[in-house]
Amino acid sequence: MARSFLIVGLGRFGKHMAKSLTTQKNEVLAIDINEDRVNAALKYVTDAQIGDATDPQFVEELGVNNFDVCIVAIGDNFQSSLETTCLLKEKGAKYVFARANRDIHKKFLLRNGADEVIYAERETAERFAIRFGSEGIFDYFKLSDEYAIYEVSVPEMLIGKTLVERNVRQKYNINVLAIKSGDRFNAMITPDYRFSEDEKLLVLGTKESVKKLLK
Repeated sequence: MARSFLIVGLGRFGKHMAKSLTTQKNEVLAIDINEDRVNAALKYVTDAQIGDATDPQFVEELGVNNFDVCIVAIGDNFQSSLETTCLLKEKGAKYVFARANRDIHKKFLLRNGADEVIYAERETAERFAIRFGSEGIFDYFKLSDEYAIYEVSVPEMLIGKTLVERNVRQKYNINVLAIKSGDRFNAMITPDYRFSEDEKLLVLGTKESVKKLLK
């Protein structure tokens, strides 16, 4: 079922978010004070409007309570981002997802109504640093400050062996969620399944536990 999104700010982050959501067949209304950005967005979103999201009357007319998620993608003006986040909540937004550049920004956004805050550039940098800085890790999805899901190569000690034989969960504090072979996934791993070197694993754990597994 398609969902409805309001995106405020059509810079790099907002534009890519809008395109991705539209590609997934969602309804997207994009807002920006820059006319050129709005005109460009009309090619790939459901609708786009020129407007100032810190203006209470303008936000009132948007009917923000009708959207499943409101996204504050303003990255170059924290004051506007904070005012917009606060105003969206005041006008009845169900869920506000905001972008921050610094820790202090995140704290203020959460205190003023944001339900969730993302560090766009920071989290992208962390993801690529882990991918390219750690041998055997192909991808990474952060779940919390401590835990993440990693796509990794099958460690040598596990080739031809089972999870039970190598006592992976207890010894490494790792949960193997699925096996990836090409584009196919197998999430039903039986106790007697023996791994091969051409496979990849999706594992849940800390960065330290994953590194220990891959040694």
